[in-house]
Amino acid sequence: MASETTILVWSDYVCPFCYLALPVLARARSELGVAVQWRAFELRPEPQPTLDPDGEYLHNVWETAVYPMAAQRGMTLRLPPVQPRSRLAAVAAAFARDAGAFDAVHEALFRGFFEDGLDIGDRSVLLDIATLCGLDSAALHRALDDETLTARVVAEEQLAARVGITGVPAMVIRSADRHYLLSGAQPFDVLQHAVEQARAGQSDA
Repeated sequence: MASETTILVWSDYVCPFCYLALPVLARARSELGVAVQWRAFELRPEPQPTLDPDGEYLHNVWETAVYPMAAQRGMTLRLPPVQPRSRLAAVAAAFARDAGAFDAVHEALFRGFFEDGLDIGDRSVLLDIATLCGLDSAALHRALDDETLTARVVAEEQLAARVGITGVPAMVIRSADRHYLLSGAQPFDVLQHAVEQARAGQSDA
């Protein structure tokens, strides 16, 4: 019996290209029958400085890459007015996974930041998002200080470092004992080809 093909996706909630990867991965899940598992990654963890939301670097990236890709994929993204750290958002997502609401919270975090300009590093914002997704905000409030959940997020980031991931989105396509790394918000045909390669490698094993 063939093994399931899984795509492990490392992403950061402050990375626009990670949000832009969502529709491609959703299509891969429905059309290619792969399982998609999201993992935490912080582009700028403590004590690294966050980016200046009004800085030239961000404006250049958005004008030359983010906005064109968003238009191509039928998405509306806006350059956020803040650049928060993403550790608490990753912990909130881990809490949502345990509560069976990961997909809803995952998308709401991206949408809140890149469409509504919300500060997803703010606890009150995370609690509001959880409530809108049907979760218990009081339970999330406690979970944001849960060392076990934080340790899970850190472990996912450490695994990324061990496999050589330095930027996101990064996708590890796993089929049987084969692993293929694909970097960036790739178009569907590139992802499909990588999945087919993984599956062909499996059949040759």
